[in-house]
Amino acid sequence: MRVIFDPTQISRPTAIALGNFDGVHIGHRHVIEPILPSALSNHDQHLTSTVVSFSPHPQEFFSKQPRSLLAPFDEKVALLESLGVEQLVLLAFDADLAKLTAAEFMQQILIDSLQVELISVGFDFHFGQKRQGNITDLKSIWGDRLTVIPEQTMLLKDPTPIRISSSNIRAALAKGDVDLANALLGRPYNLVGKVIQGKQLGRTIGFPTANLDLPAQKCLPRDGVYAVQVSISSSPKPLFGVMNIGLRPTVNGDRRSVEVHLFDWQGDLYDQELNVDLVKFIRPEHKFSSLEALKDQIQADCQTALSHFAVLA
Repeated sequence: MRVIFDPTQISRPTAIALGNFDGVHIGHRHVIEPILPSALSNHDQHLTSTVVSFSPHPQEFFSKQPRSLLAPFDEKVALLESLGVEQLVLLAFDADLAKLTAAEFMQQILIDSLQVELISVGFDFHFGQKRQGNITDLKSIWGDRLTVIPEQTMLLKDPTPIRISSSNIRAALAKGDVDLANALLGRPYNLVGKVIQGKQLGRTIGFPTANLDLPAQKCLPRDGVYAVQVSISSSPKPLFGVMNIGLRPTVNGDRRSVEVHLFDWQGDLYDQELNVDLVKFIRPEHKFSSLEALKDQIQADCQTALSHFAVLA
């Protein structure tokens, strides 16, 4: 998949899915599917399958505050590529783009720059200055060449349908509700980062951990302990373990860290990239009265995780 920052490098004409697509969750994939090469009809094969997004996120631009992301840039690229998207066009969201009216956005961006012939958006998509543009405006130009994906909901244990949205996924992660977050994503929520040098305190109590260096914008779930499945290039099969996110109050931690303890693993993990899937929230982070009490709890956490994995097997 080509990643395009320079508008002159866009492969045209295009079939586009337009949106921010943070997390590339189930609802996003419904929006993207109609413009994938596999979905285009014979007379549309000349169109380049394109996702059009914004950098930075418009909310980040207007608030001037960093925004946590379910899928930072590299993860987003990998997820879109896995779907079969041919190019990702990132529009620089700046003062000039923000002040374009809906009509100017359609003419300058969609028609002139992208040469859009086929377009897919979510039901609540708005664009242009002060979000004045809507589905009706798009339909006035593209007509039946516009696909509007209705609101996507999911029924879980609660009889009330829940909307599939990035905000609901963030809310679930903030509560440690991994089951809900993963269901809305359609895949396990994951953390991808390189292993860096830590204080090696885990080794002193018999539970060595790999400290992960994660993208600054990565949305982290609730502090606590999780059962996780881990993929690394040096292992031909997935590994299992427990992960702690938090300040490590028992050992007077001075910053939030993400540490993974792998079951049945021996070897050097430094500088390796770990892809950590969240499987189950085990417990919140606590401060224990001693290292021995912490050791006993970690042992119990490992047993809880192993019991969960055994049920899944």
